[in-house]
Formats: sequence, structure tokens, C-alpha cells
Amino acid sequence: MIYFLSDAHLGSLAIERGWAHQKKVIDMLEMMSKDAVSIYMLGDMFDFWMEYFIHDKSKRQYSPFFKELRKLNKQGIHLHFFTGNHDLWTFGGLAQMSGAEVHYSPCSIQRYGKTIYLAHGDGILPSDWEEYYPSRVRKKIKRFMRLRAIFNSSTLQFLFRCLPPKIGNKFGYSWAKKSRLKELANPCPFKGEHKEELVLFAKEQEKIGNHRDYYIFGHRHIELDLQITPDSRMMILGDCFQQFTYAKLDKHGNLSMHSYEQ
Repeated sequence: MIYFLSDAHLGSLAIERGWAHQKKVIDMLEMMSKDAVSIYMLGDMFDFWMEYFIHDKSKRQYSPFFKELRKLNKQGIHLHFFTGNHDLWTFGGLAQMSGAEVHYSPCSIQRYGKTIYLAHGDGILPSDWEEYYPSRVRKKIKRFMRLRAIFNSSTLQFLFRCLPPKIGNKFGYSWAKKSRLKELANPCPFKGEHKEELVLFAKEQEKIGNHRDYYIFGHRHIELDLQITPDSRMMILGDCFQQFTYAKLDKHGNLSMHSYEQ
């Protein structure tokens, strides 16, 4: 089996009993390990992740999680970590601590006779996206894209890495907490096939001839399994801090969505 999960937001200050949340994610990985060949983590596994030039003692809170990942790696399970918009600031440390292959951008893979497009999902839009939305929505998307550009600035990343971890983490985790609380108070449901950015992107890819059998995304925190053409499906994985949903691909190339229950 090949498993796909995303958006655990480990360490979030908006999640009560963070140790229990981390334990549930670990138990979920342990369940997958029974028949997993590969596990793909599609971003935002941490609510905030930054690798500073100064040693960051706070990373010790994730020791159980990394211990589990290293154990899976020793079992021969291939681990893949896609950076999301909350944990993109890794510069080699995450790969070293987890044993996972880190992906900084979307990619397509071939598995069990299927072509699969994988991405966290932030910043992915169809080329003509502005035609689909009213002015207020376009402004909101543009603000997010500007913020995303700031987060990806190598100069600003360097300067942030120079901060003492205590100061940088206070800012980062507080910012992330506001995002979690805002989402919990006002969740954004499925917008519909003609409004959901990731659906529009996948449909455009099929229209221009970039065929994939499956498109799999995280980021949106909604559970979606949608047939976009007769030969192509897309999934949005939900999350692993409220819904605990994931997808799996069997050896026959069949993709299915599941919920984890202890």
C-alpha cells in the first residue's frame, strides 16, 4: 500500500492536549506501517517549522514523532515529506531528523501503473483563475500570494533564521494559532467545482493534455473525492488534527479515502 496524509499541524497552540494529538498521529502511522511501501506526507505536518542557525531546543517536543518516522524508515518504508505553507522553512534538518525525502515543490510520480500528481496545494491556481472570482475574492487570493512570496524569499528566510529560536517561535506559533482559530471558528467548506481552485487547476491540466490518473492535495482541510474526467480523479485529504482522514493506493492502482479511528 501507498499512503497519503497531510495537515497534522503538530505543535499548534490552538490544539488542546498537544501530546495526545501527536500520539494519535503516531498511532495512525503505526497502523499504516503494517502494509505500507511508501508514505507521503503532503505538507503542514507542523503548525510552524523553522530551522535556525542557533540550536532550537523546542524541537524536542516532536521527538516521539521523529522516532516513529525513523523506525518506519528502518523498516524499509519510503517516507516523503512535502513542504506546506506552515512548514516550508526546512534547510536539511527535517530530512536528517526524519529520514524522509523532502519535496519543495509539486511533482508527478508513477506507481502501480498510475500517474499521480502530488502537492500540498497552496498557491496552485489555474492560469485563468481571475475569471472565476469576484473582485473581493481576487483581492483575498492576491494577498495570500503576496504573503506566500514573502515566506519564500531567501533573503527574509536568512534573516529570520538569525533570530534566537525563542523569539522566532513566539512569533511563528502565535501567527499560526490565529490561523487555526480563525479556521475553527469559520471553516471554509467545498466551494463547488466551478470555484474550488484545486479542482479548476486539475481540470485545466487535463484540458491542456497534462493527464494524470490522480491528483492528490492537502492544504484545504476538506475531504473531497471527485471524478473530474472519465479517466481522472482528484482528492483533497482533509486533515490530521480534526478529521484524521487519509488516502491509500493499493497494488492494483485503486485509490480510496479513509478515516482513522483508534
